[in-house]
Amino acid sequence: MLDFEDALARLLAGAVPVSEVEALPTQSAAGRVLAQGLRSTLDVPPQDNTSMDGYAVRCADVTAAGAQLVVAQRIPAGSVGHVLAPGTAARIFTGAPLPAGADAVVMQELCAVDGGVVTVNHVPRVGEWIRRRGEDIAAGSEVLAAGTRLSAAHVGVAASVGAAQLTVFRRLRVALFSTGDELAMPGEPLKPGGIYNSNRYTLRALLEGLGCEVADFGIVPDQRDATRAALREAAADNDLILTSGGVSVGEEDHVKPAVEAEGTLDLWKIAIKPGKPLAFGAVRRRVGAGAAAAAFIGLPGNPVSSFVTFLMLVRPFILKAQGLSAVTPRAQSLRADFECKGDPRREFLRARINAAGGLELFPNQSSGVLTSCVWADGLIDNPPGQAIRRGDTVRFLPF
Repeated sequence: MLDFEDALARLLAGAVPVSEVEALPTQSAAGRVLAQGLRSTLDVPPQDNTSMDGYAVRCADVTAAGAQLVVAQRIPAGSVGHVLAPGTAARIFTGAPLPAGADAVVMQELCAVDGGVVTVNHVPRVGEWIRRRGEDIAAGSEVLAAGTRLSAAHVGVAASVGAAQLTVFRRLRVALFSTGDELAMPGEPLKPGGIYNSNRYTLRALLEGLGCEVADFGIVPDQRDATRAALREAAADNDLILTSGGVSVGEEDHVKPAVEAEGTLDLWKIAIKPGKPLAFGAVRRRVGAGAAAAAFIGLPGNPVSSFVTFLMLVRPFILKAQGLSAVTPRAQSLRADFECKGDPRREFLRARINAAGGLELFPNQSSGVLTSCVWADGLIDNPPGQAIRRGDTVRFLPF
C-alpha cells in the first residue's frame, strides 16, 4: 500500500493549476483566488490623522495640566485644517487630518471648554492619539500576494488602497456523480436494499465550500455504457471528475473499466484509515475541447471514508489546481483526554475539543458512521502503530 505522503505527492504532481483569469469588481471577489499580486499606489492612511475625538495641540503649549488654549479652528473628518499657531488648539474629530504644527491629540474627555477657550487637563506626549501616514500600508508595497484566497478582510484591504477590481483565476470546474443502483435521493421512497445518497450532498457542499463550480451529474446507473457516456460528457467542460463508489473490481463496479476505456487510471490502496481505496487518473476530451484530459479522482463509497479522503487528499489537489500557494492544513498540538490503541495504518480519528481544551474521541470510528463528522471538530492525524495515552500531545486538524 502507498503511504499517505506518497499518495498526496502523486496527486499534487498531477494537479494542473488553472491558467485562465478574469477581472472582477473588488466587492464580488471574496472567495476567489488572486491571480496577480496587488501593490498599493498610496500610503494608508494617506496623511497623519487623529484616532480620537478631541483637541489637536502642540505639546510645548501643554507642559502642565490645566493649560488653557484658544480654540482656533474646527476640523471634521473629510476636511483639512490650517497651520496650528502656538498657544492655540484645534477641535478635531476621529479620522480628520492633523493640522501642521500639532504633535498630539488630547481626547475630549480630558478637556473642558468655556466659550472659545479649552482647558487641557492632561499633559500629552508627542504622537498621542495620532495615526501616522503609511503606518498601515506604504505606497509601493505588496498588500495581497498572488495565490491568496480572498476573504472579507482581503477585499477590504484592496478597497482601502483604491483597487476597484481584482484579477482572479476562473473557478475550477468539477463534475460530480455517484454510481450505484442501490442509491436513492432524499424525498424518494427507499426500495428494499436501498440507501439514501449522502455522499452526493457531502461532496457537493465540500466542493462549493472551496469555491468550485460544480456540475452535478446525479446518480449514474450501474452500466458500463452509461458510465462511459457520463465520463465523456463530464470531461468535455470540467477540470476534474469526482466520483464516489464503484472503483473496485466487482462485477457491478463499472467506473474502473469505464475510466480505463476513456482515459487512464491508477487504482491505489493507501495505508490510511478510513479510506484505503482511491482511484486517480484522467479522462480524454474530444478534439477541440481544450486541454487533452480532465483529471479523475474516485473516492471510496463509505460516507466517512469519502469525507476524510476528500479533506486529506482531494482538497489539496483542488487548492493547487485553483492556484493557491498553501494547500496543506494547519495542525494544532492538543492534549488527548482519551486512550486509543494504534492501528497499522495511519489513522484520521474524528475528535472534538472539550471545555478543558483537550480532545475527546468519538466512540465509534466506523467508516459508516457519518454522524461522527457532525459531532467532531476535526481529525487527529495519528501515525501508524501509535497508541494514544491520556495526556499525550497529538496532531489535530480542525475541519
